[in-house]
Amino acid sequence: MNTKSRSDSYAAAGVDITAGYRAVELMKSHIAKTKTPGVMSAIGGFGGLFELDLEGINHPVLVSGTDGVGTKLKLAFLLDKHDTIGIDCVAMCVNDVICVGAKPLFFLDYIACGKNVPERIEQIVAGVCEGCVQSGAALIGGETAEMPGFYPADEYDLAGYVTGVVDKDAIIDNSQMAEGDIVIALPSSGVHSNGFSLVRRVFNLEKADMMALTAGNTLLGGRSLGETLLEPTKIYVKPVLALLEQVKVKGISHITGGGFYENIPRSIPDGLGARIDKSAVRVLPIFDLIQQVGAIPEHDMYNTFNMGVGMSIIVGRDDAAKAIEILKANGEDAYIIGEIIKSEDKIEIVGL
Repeated sequence: MNTKSRSDSYAAAGVDITAGYRAVELMKSHIAKTKTPGVMSAIGGFGGLFELDLEGINHPVLVSGTDGVGTKLKLAFLLDKHDTIGIDCVAMCVNDVICVGAKPLFFLDYIACGKNVPERIEQIVAGVCEGCVQSGAALIGGETAEMPGFYPADEYDLAGYVTGVVDKDAIIDNSQMAEGDIVIALPSSGVHSNGFSLVRRVFNLEKADMMALTAGNTLLGGRSLGETLLEPTKIYVKPVLALLEQVKVKGISHITGGGFYENIPRSIPDGLGARIDKSAVRVLPIFDLIQQVGAIPEHDMYNTFNMGVGMSIIVGRDDAAKAIEILKANGEDAYIIGEIIKSEDKIEIVGL
């Protein structure tokens, strides 16, 4: 730690340089858990260095993704729980790049806060590191910006960036998708990190005591509403990478904001569409509660939330059983929710 860097004038303006140093020291043990063979630099430099291992990759293509957590952060503020929100940040990035078949290599985070409380920053970064471990990415750098007057003292924003790599010949580009292919669902862990502006309005979260709230507790299996909503986004990287080693995957969609209607079509070429059987979708209880309390039309639910499906994967009909077997062997309770048809509409939800 730099013991000579101290500016009383800057501190009087609301920025504590020494708090930043302490936060870095506190997070180092968490960051060490994410280290992979390619990492060449320590935290604290001006750039993160990563040596690319191209063994087995004939034509490497780098794939990048960036995202934040959105207004789910408001829930972390209300519950004063900050150790899982970083998982969401990583998940929103790595789940995107895996959609084209890319293996995540390294991750960078950005935290902007009204006041640098080192212990809180440590909790946030601990979550980021857990997400990196789950996805096999190394946390090689980041930035914590103390911005008094811009953010309230007890609030912050969190965003991340990931770089991955895929062999050019293995990129998932939907070019081989055909009528009769099967759509497989990977279950979500909950609301993930999308639709929270609507969630906050439905439950009036800024005024609710979420840890004590009893409405829906039976439906939520005894968990509080706050705990259920803060459940971190599931990371699908390792199960999907295992699948890609053995099965030809023709399309993958990360079901984020916009739900089924916005995201499933993104993996489907023109002239084809996904016919989803609504009765096959294993809707999580939290979505039933959101719909009931908010009196939300069913179409809007499927056009906003993941409804219990965090990712959809499209494979040939002959490969479906094997794909599900591989995914289940890797911890995913995968199941079929539909098929690919000839259609000018990219998606049809039967029963909706």
